[in-house]
Amino acid sequence: MTANHDQIKFAYWVPNVSGGLVISKIEQRTGWDIDYNRRLAQIAEQAGFDYALSQIRFTAGYGAEFQHEPVAFSHALLAATTKLKVIAALLPGPWNPAVAAKQIATISQLTEGRVAVNIVSGWFRGEFTAIGEPWLDHDERYRRSEEFIRSLRGIWTQDSFTFRGDFYRFSDYTLKPKPAQPLPEIFQGGSSRAARDMAARVSDWYFTNGNSVDEIKKQVDDIRAKARANNHSVRIGVNAFAIARDSEVEARSVLNEIIAKADPEAVNAFGHEVKNAGKASPEGQGNWAKSSFEDLVQYNDGFKTNLIGRPEQIAERIIALKKIGVDLVLLGFLHFQEEVEYFGRRVIPLVRALEADAARHVQAAE
Repeated sequence: MTANHDQIKFAYWVPNVSGGLVISKIEQRTGWDIDYNRRLAQIAEQAGFDYALSQIRFTAGYGAEFQHEPVAFSHALLAATTKLKVIAALLPGPWNPAVAAKQIATISQLTEGRVAVNIVSGWFRGEFTAIGEPWLDHDERYRRSEEFIRSLRGIWTQDSFTFRGDFYRFSDYTLKPKPAQPLPEIFQGGSSRAARDMAARVSDWYFTNGNSVDEIKKQVDDIRAKARANNHSVRIGVNAFAIARDSEVEARSVLNEIIAKADPEAVNAFGHEVKNAGKASPEGQGNWAKSSFEDLVQYNDGFKTNLIGRPEQIAERIIALKKIGVDLVLLGFLHFQEEVEYFGRRVIPLVRALEADAARHVQAAE
């Protein structure tokens, strides 16, 4: 089936950080090295994935001892593929928007526009302290991120760009060459009021943590309404940890084993850090505000989205997400290479068939 703009998109978390995507001592046949990841990107591209998201971490912790830098790593993955888009995480503070704009513009030119960025406002105070970066209050981090995004977009679209913000300032700055067209897409995450409001003003895409369909719908409706009021549009991506197996019993058994073998010390330390970051927001909420111990075993509440079971069950749940306005599913896996291949062979074709059926029903009704 030919891809089109209305189809839901698929992305995967690039394991450029060691330890996999769960804080568990279960076996994970996933490598963080470049050879493993080059091959994974090629498998994902062949399997029908649209995007890959490289992670940003500066220090070890919570089961992640080693971390590759995401911009350089993303470029390596782009060089190994021909269609896949790779989203490089950028962290305002360590990154200056002028340097980031130039890095990404160059990669865009070298890869026919297949690079995108994910602006991470920051949740790990210890990481900022370790590298000598100031730790801002919650909403200040989002104000800085918004200025970062406005700076990136201004540099990429204007000559003689001038900007006067509280965090960044530019005077008559012209970047050449600019990125290839279309411009790199700008992603961001978060669940706080500040995060959603920022997305509704400046971001192309908004990532939310995993959750139930009803809870995700509340966020989608909120962001879309605010974006319309701002004469802006934003697309929605949802985190999920996929466990697709031939039987639901097998899939649930894998989930149970992941949780049973969780590293309690690392999970609790991660939970303490991220919940503190969320509580710092004025409304006392954040991505992990209502996450249980079991939820926190997966970094982005991916179990909550419930893409766990047989391929048919997972495809139906993805369509349910699409019906409430989700445009992209960002996936983590236990054994990335083999499970991305399985997901592309067994799940994505079912999703495309269900989308085609829905489109035919709409046409018939008209």
